[in-house]
Amino acid sequence: MTLIDISKVQRGNPLEVVERMATTHLWSCERACEDEVTILVRGKWDDYQVSFTWMHDMEALHLACSFELKVPEHNKAEVQHLVPMINAQMWAGHFDLWPMDGLVMFRHTLVLSGGVQASDRQCEVLLSAALDACEQYYSAFQLAAWAGVGRARGARSGDVRDRRRGLS
Repeated sequence: MTLIDISKVQRGNPLEVVERMATTHLWSCERACEDEVTILVRGKWDDYQVSFTWMHDMEALHLACSFELKVPEHNKAEVQHLVPMINAQMWAGHFDLWPMDGLVMFRHTLVLSGGVQASDRQCEVLLSAALDACEQYYSAFQLAAWAGVGRARGARSGDVRDRRRGLS
């Protein structure tokens, strides 16, 4: 089989798995285009908008999970300082602050190269990782965004964890 033959191999779009998962959980689901599905998942702190994008050329399923937390301009530096502190604790995926929108987003990618099919379990774990991370760090982002706590009081590496444990 040549490379040209391999590239012609048809396989199921992994977004079909995501749509099935959303339907099973009765989540709102919208197919924006052939390569993107957006679902809305209710969490403890907020409703999370989760976009799954299938990137054919990279053979990767990308997840972007955002929550309603518009960061005021005067506190963007606090959130920008907090993002790498949180990302250093992450095993998979990462947070970004979109500077133009002031929007905090968790991103992660499932690589499916070599014709690998996305399983129900893989998509569930991808989504679960995103929701768990957003739920775990939502209040830290909210504190940095609205109270300006991040650089001034949370600059030392142990501060955020110490406050969470009630040590400060």
